[in-house]
Amino acid sequence: MPKLTVTGVGTFEVPAGKRLVNALVDECGLDQLHACGGVARCTTCRVEFVTGEPATMTKAEREVLVAKGLSGTAGLRLSCQIACDGDMEVRAISRLAGTGRKDCGSRPTDAIQPPPEWV
Repeated sequence: MPKLTVTGVGTFEVPAGKRLVNALVDECGLDQLHACGGVARCTTCRVEFVTGEPATMTKAEREVLVAKGLSGTAGLRLSCQIACDGDMEVRAISRLAGTGRKDCGSRPTDAIQPPPEWV
C-alpha cells in the first residue's frame, strides 16, 4: 500500500489506486475541498506536492490549471485527478476550515472523472 504523507498531519497507508482527493478525506481525516465533486472544474481540491508528484497528468487537469492561470506553479496539482500509485508527500492547501463554505462538496466517485486522457 502506498504511503501518503500530509505535511503537518502525518503519514497514512492508502489503498493502491485510490483517488488522492478521497484518500485525504478517508484515510487522513482532512476537510479537503472538492466543490465540483472531483471532475476537474473548480481547482478547490488542489494540493502542493513535496515529493512523489506523478509524472503524468490528465488532459482535464492540465486544461483547468491553464484556464485558471495556475499552470507552471511547481508542485501544484488537483487531487481529484491523481491516483495514489506510489508514496507521496503533499501539503493540503485547500481545506474547508475558514472558507465560509457549508461543506467540502459532493463526494467524488472512486474513479477519476472525467475518464482520464493522460498527457
